[in-house]
Amino acid sequence: MFRYFSAALFILLSILLGCSPPKLPDPDGEKNPTVQVSSVVERSVVNSVRFTGRLQSINYVEIKPRATGYIVATPFKEGAYVQKGDLLFAIDPRPYQAKLDDAKAQTQLFEAKLKLAKADNLRAKDVGKTPGAISKQELDKYAAAEDEAYAALEASKASMEVHKLDLEFCSVVSPISGRISKYYVTLGNLVNQDSTLLTTIVSEDPIYCYFDVDERTLINVTRNLQKKALMENVADMKHHIYLGIADEKGFPHKAELNFTNNQIDSQTGTMTLRAVFPNQFKNGKNPLFVQGMFCRVLLPISQPKNCVMVAEKAVGSDQGLKFVYVVGPGNKLEYRRVTLGELQPDNLRAIESGLKPDEKIVVSGLHIVRPGMTITPDLIAMPVFSETNDSNAEIKIEQK
Repeated sequence: MFRYFSAALFILLSILLGCSPPKLPDPDGEKNPTVQVSSVVERSVVNSVRFTGRLQSINYVEIKPRATGYIVATPFKEGAYVQKGDLLFAIDPRPYQAKLDDAKAQTQLFEAKLKLAKADNLRAKDVGKTPGAISKQELDKYAAAEDEAYAALEASKASMEVHKLDLEFCSVVSPISGRISKYYVTLGNLVNQDSTLLTTIVSEDPIYCYFDVDERTLINVTRNLQKKALMENVADMKHHIYLGIADEKGFPHKAELNFTNNQIDSQTGTMTLRAVFPNQFKNGKNPLFVQGMFCRVLLPISQPKNCVMVAEKAVGSDQGLKFVYVVGPGNKLEYRRVTLGELQPDNLRAIESGLKPDEKIVVSGLHIVRPGMTITPDLIAMPVFSETNDSNAEIKIEQK
């Protein structure tokens, strides 16, 4: 047993003694690694905040009948665009036509009675010119009979106008131009005056966008408008927002803010704002925006200002604090704390403080560098990311 153990020990020592020691990495080879760096970008930016909004038609109408009866015609096409005054539903007019004819006959009857009353009163007045031929009481009766006949005629005319309206209401027409919904009541059904919902119509162009703004942002926007009021006529001031819908990148649509609610919701701490903008008709018929559609809202909250921009990936995080590596003299890296601003659509991050416009920073490989390291800089353009290939989707905020 000892013999086998000695032999094994001898073989193990021979292997260990025959191996060369491992090679340590050459520190000189890692002293100057090649790292991509870029010059910071300086440009004019506008601070803004984003919200979720909902589109709503300016005019929304529930079509209800103003006469009771049976539907005899539905000439419109469901989902079509209708013009103001187009016939939508026809209610059986025969009962209302009969009532109107009766009212016309009653009016003719009261016209005849008024004619007779006028003639009797005129004759009585002629007789009254002869002293003692007729009493004062009789004269008053003839005058009152004429006034009564005149009043009865006027009441009959008013009744006839009511029946004319009832007959007119048998034709349900569109009160606005817009997109109509489906038939809620079909041909042959009985509808009741002012209660049965027939269909709905929404206007399409222009259209509203409603969104809720938190209290802090609202204060910021209000202070900004107050500053502008010092330089501009308050009546001429306009505040614009920018919109994007589900299939769009960025905020390509411009809208004008035209309404702010008069109180903040105590439960949510927000206030409702509204903007109006044109509804684009792509093919002359179908609009781009539809009632109830969600959208993304970009609300500018500051005046344009020059700001230093860096790529988002060039910013590191150290226990919640943000930093970048600045290339200093002799290509030595400097650890620099920065204060971040808003992220721009091209993925550049605004830097509020910590960087100067003429400095260069590391934009790639932050995990392999450290403060004080000397690098070989590979200068490239500041990396950006385009959210869309559509140039119309860029955010172009007016700089006033």
